[in-house]
Amino acid sequence: MPFHSCIIIPATTSMLSSTSQMASLAVLVFLVVCATLASGASSVRVGLTRIHSDPDITAPEFVRDALRRDMHRQQSRFFGRELAESESDGGRTTVSARTRKDLPNGGEYLMTLAIGTPPLSYQAIADTGSDLIWTQCAPCGAQCFAQPAPLYNPASSTTFGVLPCNSSLSMCAGALAGAAPPPGCACMYNQTYGTGWTAGVQGSETFTFGSAAADQARVPGIAFGCSNASSSDWNGSAGLVGLGRGSLSLVSQLGAGRFSYCLTPFQDTNSTSTLLLGPSAALNGTGVRSTPFVASPAKAPMSTYYYLNLTGISLGAKALSISPNAFSLKADGTGGLIIDSGTTITSLVNAAYQQVRAAVQSLVTLPTTDGSDSTGLDLCYALPTPTSAPPAMPSMTLHFDGADMVLPADSYMISGSGVWCLAMRNQTDGAMSTFGNYQQQNMHILYDVRKEMLSFAPAKCSTL
Repeated sequence: MPFHSCIIIPATTSMLSSTSQMASLAVLVFLVVCATLASGASSVRVGLTRIHSDPDITAPEFVRDALRRDMHRQQSRFFGRELAESESDGGRTTVSARTRKDLPNGGEYLMTLAIGTPPLSYQAIADTGSDLIWTQCAPCGAQCFAQPAPLYNPASSTTFGVLPCNSSLSMCAGALAGAAPPPGCACMYNQTYGTGWTAGVQGSETFTFGSAAADQARVPGIAFGCSNASSSDWNGSAGLVGLGRGSLSLVSQLGAGRFSYCLTPFQDTNSTSTLLLGPSAALNGTGVRSTPFVASPAKAPMSTYYYLNLTGISLGAKALSISPNAFSLKADGTGGLIIDSGTTITSLVNAAYQQVRAAVQSLVTLPTTDGSDSTGLDLCYALPTPTSAPPAMPSMTLHFDGADMVLPADSYMISGSGVWCLAMRNQTDGAMSTFGNYQQQNMHILYDVRKEMLSFAPAKCSTL
């Protein structure tokens, strides 16, 4: 996650066309904003799609590329009004977005939403490990990446506005230190992630959620990044939607006290599920387990993350010899474990990872193979033939504070091209561990931000 600062510049009619040149300043801006749902809507429903970068890439190559992105992301982390919400839906409309895994062999999930008036639909990465909402904007020069959807053009929208420097929604107001801003000034940003960067101008716009006319809701005044320059690391999407704890995230801007999603299976490239934000996000029935969030450090970027207390791991009936404090969040902000929809492969602090690795090894009789080049993973086995099915493996149980999460073998092992690997990696001691989206597949997950609780239940997300 980036270090944040801001720059104040005059906003002119040519400002948006010049942001690609301004991006070379590499100025980092953090936006602090607040908005509210339009009247009559109390929840947001968003569809999810998993990103697939290249249909010709093999499964091991996909894992290798996803792991490389995850490691860069991990390294970068290390070194308005509130929505009125009750315990029930109160008869209000549910607002949502469809979600689905991305292009074949990709590692993220996309949510579908629309921006502007008239609304232009686009897909963006759903990321619980960051806050900023952004999309590419026209005009966009050589530093923009190819995207499947048309570029959003603020000049074609009747509801676009540049976020003023002295707005209470802008961090630039703090930089002014009470001084009057230049006429028409606006804040530029350059947001850096572990997987890439994006730069542009802070704007305010109306967002539309829901695919069918009956469940659509238009939400005015959403602060977002209008990007005119980006790295090329966002294949299959047109931007990113932060769902973290920070005030810039969609969750915070909507004042949504809870949200939920169900990530479709990794090998399923066609099915969709739904991301819900607001009181209609709920888990019911048997099999629901709940664990409290660990209080996040006040310092950015750790304040963005959803920390969990993982107290142990079992493989089958065997409890692994892992210290209950292995995943504890330290007073200095190091350590801990977060749940992150924008990271693919789960990373575990090395002491715990080595126990998991040894337990898997004790159960598998296949010959090991060096998968470091082809997959980037540490423990891989050679299957008899490229089409051979992997042997049966017991479930893995993650023992969270007050709740056990049971992962079938397909959620912690991954196979392809005759290679079968443990889909986890070790994390340097001191750095935080991350519960990635590969392990979240086919799990219905509810983030109750107000009650500080994560709930989950196994589900067939493709049919949910």
